[in-house]
Amino acid sequence: MPNPFHLAFPVHDLSLARDFYVDLLGCNVGRTSDKWIDFDMYGHQVVAHLGTPLLGADHNEVDDKQVPSFHFGVVLDWGDWQALASRLSDTGMDFVIKPYIRFEGEPGEQATMFFLDPSGNALEFKAFRNMDQLFATD
Repeated sequence: MPNPFHLAFPVHDLSLARDFYVDLLGCNVGRTSDKWIDFDMYGHQVVAHLGTPLLGADHNEVDDKQVPSFHFGVVLDWGDWQALASRLSDTGMDFVIKPYIRFEGEPGEQATMFFLDPSGNALEFKAFRNMDQLFATD
């Protein structure tokens, strides 16, 4: 894995955040306090801080879909992405953008999906059939 990243974001309820990120997404918990929780999200440190969520209504049109402008997530292996997409679908996840394949058969072919956490933070999880195509332009 490349160097892990660190991301901090606000949530309105730490208990709901813990349930969502641990029980639904499968993250492990690291250090915690009464104001924040460190999560291990596929080897990356993401930290939920108690605060006012950034509920952005801005979107960009991509593939005739409204992609939340402000979002975060990780790039998974293809099989891990498929397993997560299936697990989330089985729970009845209300996707912002349902799992689908972009650029099929083209450079940068990728699987992607968008959904919201309980505080309204938009998450995108994606996978590339060929990780060497992560930044491909042609």
